[in-house]
Amino acid sequence: MIRYLLPLVMLAALSGLLYVGLGLDPSRVPSPLIGQPAPDFELRDLHDHERRLTEQDISAGGVALFNVWASWCPPCLDEHPLFMDLAARDVVPVIGLNYRDRGEDARDWLARHGDPYEWVAADPEGRTGIDWGVYGVPETYVVDAEGVIRYKHVGPLDAAVLETEILPLVRRLQEEAS
Repeated sequence: MIRYLLPLVMLAALSGLLYVGLGLDPSRVPSPLIGQPAPDFELRDLHDHERRLTEQDISAGGVALFNVWASWCPPCLDEHPLFMDLAARDVVPVIGLNYRDRGEDARDWLARHGDPYEWVAADPEGRTGIDWGVYGVPETYVVDAEGVIRYKHVGPLDAAVLETEILPLVRRLQEEAS
């Protein structure tokens, strides 16, 4: 009897874990980088190949949003108007990381849809994205004035998340930095 009960108990436990896992919100993936300095990188600027960009450039102007995107990413286009609005309102600098993309495709995409970014680092092989813990594009990080990652959002941003979570955090961090 016990030899039949043990596999049944294991199957029930595994089923329970699977059920809980499938119910989780993928945009709430915890990141071990929260509270840690932004990972080191040195990449070429998407628009100026002579310019080299590093993680220190992200927070050079204070608190910033670091948005990982690609021209081949449909959800990136969905969230793009929010970044265009932020850039127009000058609320917080938006920095881009163009992930696993061809430079000419990325530049054409920005020319077509608008460029809200202060600058864009080109990561054609995706190594920097991996260092940042990118699961897929788009992803957005809040980086404070000291270069520490304070927030990570997986998936496309929507107005509700931006207004209720990200912008209040940005304002608080901006006040702390001044």
